[in-house]
Amino acid sequence: MKILMISTEYPPMKGGVAHYSQKLVGSLRNEGMEVSVVCNEDGNGDYIGISPYNRHNSDVLSKAVKEFKPDVVHVQYEPGLYGIYLDPINPRRTRTNIESFYYDCKLPIVTTFHSAYTFAQWMRLIVPISGGRFGRLGTLLQTMYDYWIHILNYSSFNSLNRAKIGPNRAGIVFSKYLQNLIPGSCLIYHGSEPSVSRPVDKTEIRKNFLLPEDANIAVAIGFMTATKGWNIIRKMRVPNDWKIVINSSKNHYSKEVVKKKFENDGVIDLNRGFLDDRELSMLLYCADALILPYKVSSASGVMFDGFAHGLPFISTKIEFFKEFSDMGLGISVDRNPSDFSRALVELKGDYKKYKNAVVEFSKKLSWREVSRKHILIYESIVKTLF
Repeated sequence: MKILMISTEYPPMKGGVAHYSQKLVGSLRNEGMEVSVVCNEDGNGDYIGISPYNRHNSDVLSKAVKEFKPDVVHVQYEPGLYGIYLDPINPRRTRTNIESFYYDCKLPIVTTFHSAYTFAQWMRLIVPISGGRFGRLGTLLQTMYDYWIHILNYSSFNSLNRAKIGPNRAGIVFSKYLQNLIPGSCLIYHGSEPSVSRPVDKTEIRKNFLLPEDANIAVAIGFMTATKGWNIIRKMRVPNDWKIVINSSKNHYSKEVVKKKFENDGVIDLNRGFLDDRELSMLLYCADALILPYKVSSASGVMFDGFAHGLPFISTKIEFFKEFSDMGLGISVDRNPSDFSRALVELKGDYKKYKNAVVEFSKKLSWREVSRKHILIYESIVKTLF
């Protein structure tokens, strides 16, 4: 079967969608699928040309379909990566730069949804960006405008998601939370596996990262953006027997500037930028937990990577994370520094229980299992044509 995988982000571009897409493509090929990739010109795809700034993304995709002649098209759908326009007057005109491709393509299309939000989380996406030409007044006016278009376009954003499921169309999500927001979608957990064998002893790995050998370590990894909640870590009173190890990197497309300096004795900044697969696995192996103080999250590849390495998590009590903390895989708390500090103590007090639950759950995340579930969806949607 021939699959055309569409993902604006693709390695060597850095980002969660890029990493996920590459791993999925590799596992599908291992199962005998013929997969070609369409991505941005900075990625190593078979076809290039799509970007958040290209109004003609649909033309690029149509051309790739015509040349490759796939049986199924699979879109990794993170709306911002294709260019999303929120209309300030008429929400019916809200769109991305690939909507016409969905409308015109007659082949089966599978969509993996990387973003869907409750109204509260949708509004938290607004991040005031200061330092513009008109100073504080400009920041205020821009923030008011952002609030307006978000309030106006919440339903239309959800409609864009829902419109991608139906006859000849299938959807994939990473959680029941997303499944509830996008009715008719199929749940397949985000795949993740360690890229290196589990070491016998954490001590040597910690030495390589210049980390303390005797402390409990909670790791925070991600882009340096406000929605990741770095300000909570900055303000935490970290318990004496814990250290929080952070490693951030810059989003490929984001212009957002976030204060990066952490003046906190309980926090260690690795300052290594985006980690490759081996570095990520080694860092997670030498840790005891993940800390995820996000303001907003539809899904978290970092959380699934943590599970693959046996790590429970502490997170903000938002819908996506709460689904997994309810399974006993971590602890979700209110988004304030003191609650996160107390959660570290609670986690250590019952660590074995959380660790065992994570190890059992991680068996569902093998890329072989994930790719075979995708193939079942591909086969099912192709059969509907006949």
